[in-house]
Amino acid sequence: MADSNDPFSKLEEKLSRAIELFKKNQAEKRSLTQDLDKARADSKERAREVAELERELLALRREREDLRERIEKILRQIDVLTSPESER
Repeated sequence: MADSNDPFSKLEEKLSRAIELFKKNQAEKRSLTQDLDKARADSKERAREVAELERELLALRREREDLRERIEKILRQIDVLTSPESER
């Protein structure tokens, strides 16, 4: 009778190992899913930050161009005031 139970014992052992592997894989899947969700959230946050920095950069470039134009205008006025023709 012990021989007839032996295949069942082996089957039971294989099933136990399969169940443990399944549980381990499920736990890993949950962990990886959480990591992926966190990475996606971080990515979205970084994308928002990049968009904000791009807007700020664009505004600063516009401001720099405005300042350049104003300085050039002032320099032209200084040139007109200090040119020899204006002394007459």
